Amino acid sequence: MTQLHNMTVAQLAQTLQTKQASAVEVATAFLARAGGNPHNAFLDINSEVTLAQAQASDARIAAGTAGALEGVPIAHKDVFVTRDFATTAGSKILSGYRSPFDATVVQKLGAGVNDQNGAGMVSLGKVNCDEFAMGSANENSAYGPVTNPWDTSRVPGGSSGGSAAAVAARLAPAATGTDTGGSIRQPASFCGITGIKPTYGRASRYGMIAYASSLDQAGPMARTAEDCALLLSAMCGADLDRDSTSLDVPAENFSAKLGDSLTGLRIGIPKEFFGEGLAADVRTTIDAALKTLEAQGAKLVPITLPRTELAIPVYYIIAPAEASSNLSRFDGVKFGHRAKDYTDLVNMYKKTRAEGFGEEVKRRIMTGAYVLSHGYYDAYYLQAQKIRRMIADDFQSAFAECDVIAGPVAPSVAWKLGNNASDPLADYLADIFTLPASLAGLPGMSMPVGFGKGHMPVGMQLIGNYLQEARLLNVAHQYQLATDHHLQQPEGI
Repeated sequence: MTQLHNMTVAQLAQTLQTKQASAVEVATAFLARAGGNPHNAFLDINSEVTLAQAQASDARIAAGTAGALEGVPIAHKDVFVTRDFATTAGSKILSGYRSPFDATVVQKLGAGVNDQNGAGMVSLGKVNCDEFAMGSANENSAYGPVTNPWDTSRVPGGSSGGSAAAVAARLAPAATGTDTGGSIRQPASFCGITGIKPTYGRASRYGMIAYASSLDQAGPMARTAEDCALLLSAMCGADLDRDSTSLDVPAENFSAKLGDSLTGLRIGIPKEFFGEGLAADVRTTIDAALKTLEAQGAKLVPITLPRTELAIPVYYIIAPAEASSNLSRFDGVKFGHRAKDYTDLVNMYKKTRAEGFGEEVKRRIMTGAYVLSHGYYDAYYLQAQKIRRMIADDFQSAFAECDVIAGPVAPSVAWKLGNNASDPLADYLADIFTLPASLAGLPGMSMPVGFGKGHMPVGMQLIGNYLQEARLLNVAHQYQLATDHHLQQPEGI
């Protein structure tokens, strides 16, 4: 039998259902691998909680009441609140915080929510992330940076860097992530795994600590498209009573169309994604992947997304504006960190927030407060929202000519730790290819398609029209049937 840590989610589910291994055995194996916290991926592990969940899974398997993914371990990004594990969002301001409830996504993947049985997965713990999901390298965490399993001198991408590193290093078979401007797709690309951001509103935001409410979306990260389909099927579904941004769309079996042929599929290639800023090694790898899809029957169609370059200024106006509002709740009064010495209430607010927030979070709060202030709202925020609408319209024009859009996830492979420490704008520019789909609320995913300089992973981005996640997963699955990039693993794993 394949070693447990080398099994995919689908393989582990089958192994558990056929009782070739118990949930306790699987959980024990992964807890052992996470011991010592390789790559600084985990922020909180509680083996007693994990093994208790595994025992409950074994009982349900024995009773014939198992969920679809019963007993399979999963790690959760630390922006999802959890009762049994600490929740910090990678920030000192939430130090010591313990949520009284689980996020809907955590519940649906676990035991269930609203009297409905869940997938039955076992939580391994909480994984590291950029503070409040603000970052492209996982260097903004108050608890130290995550390192890339392919080269520990490099970043894993962000903000879901802990999730990506945990999956790539086989510390967990799957992890949850969140994507505000590319924070599932970019770390998936940098770490050589598969990750998908569904249509905005597909997965509940209840219990997901907000960064930018009109952009944040939960999604799964795993090694294969098949695994992501299984996970996404469990995560999605309407949560209208608890999340006002939840779509009134029923849950879907995203695995149902994985076997569809790619013959006749029109893949749009935006010229704006292949300009001067794209590194030669990334372009060569993406071109080779597109040729593979052509060989499988797909047709490449040139398209244009003319406002691609505007996505960066638009995003970095809208997201900080929403963050400045969302993060106002962290004031030392209700939960988390509170300054020890203060003279009055206002002084307590100031000291608490100065001590609790990191530099990048402070930068975005200040930017957001500025663009929303009197005299600047119309000049910045309102104009950004208008261009956001135009970016969404560009995609609809493109989808009149193609079924799926393909291109790079990021302009380069993962860079060295500390490279952009004194230049936050460099991190912002790295999001150029992922931001447009986020602003439009479209589903997007990254799948590993090869390696660039330094034998670092390269991911290809697939973008679909609204509610077309199944089509994206089918394209990725068919590509993975024809290639083995998703099976590669870092040395020493």
